[in-house]
Amino acid sequence: MKKLISCFLLSAMICGCFTSCGDSGKSSSESSAPVAVNANDSEFEDSIAAKPGEAYLAIVDGQWWIQYWGKNDDPNTSMLSYDAGVVPITGNGDYTVSVTADTKGFRFDTTGDADDTSCIPGGLSFMAVMIPDGETMFPGAVITVNEIRVDGKAVEMSSKPYTSSDDGKETRANIFNTWVNEPSADGRSAEGALYDADGNALDICKNYSPQVVSPDDFSAWTTVEVDFTVSGIAE
Repeated sequence: MKKLISCFLLSAMICGCFTSCGDSGKSSSESSAPVAVNANDSEFEDSIAAKPGEAYLAIVDGQWWIQYWGKNDDPNTSMLSYDAGVVPITGNGDYTVSVTADTKGFRFDTTGDADDTSCIPGGLSFMAVMIPDGETMFPGAVITVNEIRVDGKAVEMSSKPYTSSDDGKETRANIFNTWVNEPSADGRSAEGALYDADGNALDICKNYSPQVVSPDDFSAWTTVEVDFTVSGIAE
């Protein structure tokens, strides 16, 4: 179901947006907040938040401005929540998650005009497939990333993403995480664990990485999709 959002509400949502997608070097003092136009009676797409047990694509652009963390309650991080491809995990099988900037909601949140297509995300700072509460709801589940597409074009993976958890609750498969240089101690894959009981890397560990794509392939993007397979869930 789509919803009508008032000009007043959307003005509040964009109050934190003080730069344009193309001006990564512009300081906040040089930028101005977008002016709310073309909002009254505009029909915006559903703003999607991931519930426990639903997979989503966490992503952050090169400026740490355009981002999605599976939530829609923070105007500073919900620009990509409109029509976000969030999928319930119902068992072992194949799934797809996605985000898109091709929505009226994104355009209004970033430019103040639902019909202004000038803002195009660029660059990549972080990307991962995540499942809130996945560690407790699906213990031992493994996420195997099969394909990543930017605007319909498959992106080459230089290595394999592994499955782990950053907080012991949310299951994730890092695709581009520069804060991690090697698979974490709890790293697992469809081939099995990446480390032995003593914490020593097994031979297969060298095939896995927290950084499997190049930011060069994300120099400008509108829609990003990730196909993956979930395995290891007890049935």
